[in-house]
Amino acid sequence: MAALEGPQYGPASGGKPDSIVLLLHGVGADGFDLIDLAPVWAEALPNTLFIAPHAPFPFKGVPFGRQWFDIMDRTPARLEAGLRHAAAILGDFTHAKLTELGLGADRLALMGFSQGAMVALFAGLRGVAPAPACILAYSGALLAPDSFGAEISARPPVLLVHGEADEVVPTNASRQAALALQAEGVPHELLLRPDLAHGLDDAGLAAGTALLARSLSRVAGR
Repeated sequence: MAALEGPQYGPASGGKPDSIVLLLHGVGADGFDLIDLAPVWAEALPNTLFIAPHAPFPFKGVPFGRQWFDIMDRTPARLEAGLRHAAAILGDFTHAKLTELGLGADRLALMGFSQGAMVALFAGLRGVAPAPACILAYSGALLAPDSFGAEISARPPVLLVHGEADEVVPTNASRQAALALQAEGVPHELLLRPDLAHGLDDAGLAAGTALLARSLSRVAGR
């Protein structure tokens, strides 16, 4: 399978990482698109290593752009096949990184934007990647919903954030994801942002900070 690499940040404390946050970008971007979130979240997580891997496949529409799976053919079967392949690549990378650092899956968080959010939700909830402490999905969707109930193997807390003015991935995708999570007993929060298009805003990032801190912060006696 394709190997993943990309920019890293931290730990801000200068010590050994006690947790990892993977930042998964959207179509046509690369890892540099999200790594700037790391210093913001590192204020609450000074011992965390943030990694923003470049997606494994080139995106022909943008020079140097990458994608997790091809979106030229959007038939459900082709999208699902590409998603499963991407999730398996991410799973291999994540297992290797946790082993390298001597960390358990409970010290892992997955964050994704757009297509990256789709991969994070699929891999993290269906056991393709190690079951994470939490998942942050921005402007994404829960793809392959028909097989979700049969394949779900982990129920970490999930944050869904979506702009109500998103014209790239419809806001209803996160609404439907929330319903599917509720049906399977997955703790989740749905945050819809008025007037936000396909992007991130301060409120969504603050909600992400809160979930990451609850899920990954070391506390006395833990």
